Amino acid sequence: MSKAYSIDLRDRAVAAVRGGMSRHQAAQRFAVSVSSVIRWCQIERRTGNTKPGKLGGHRPRLLEGARGYVMERIAEKPDLTLEALLREVHARGTVVSLDTLWRFLKHCGHSFKKKHFAKRTGQA
Repeated sequence: MSKAYSIDLRDRAVAAVRGGMSRHQAAQRFAVSVSSVIRWCQIERRTGNTKPGKLGGHRPRLLEGARGYVMERIAEKPDLTLEALLREVHARGTVVSLDTLWRFLKHCGHSFKKKHFAKRTGQA
């Protein structure tokens, strides 16, 4: 992920523009892109400072709204396959991929690993 330019650099570029320098000249002087200087000037005009916004972001989990249902179904039927659970989730109107369901369950601390046959049947 890229890193934001320093606030000091941003402030100096915006101050140069306020002092009469064009945005193109300020960009060349401070070795940044013209679009960066333009954006910094817009941010400064809108907020009063050149502080960068948050980089990156948080994507909400698509199954968060169905968490209660999914957890309830797993509690009711622990041997439910991932594919069967996916069909049930789709039937309720939440369309996600098998991989998304898997990652959601992994995040919730659930695993769909199969037990060894000998352990399941009590045979050794």
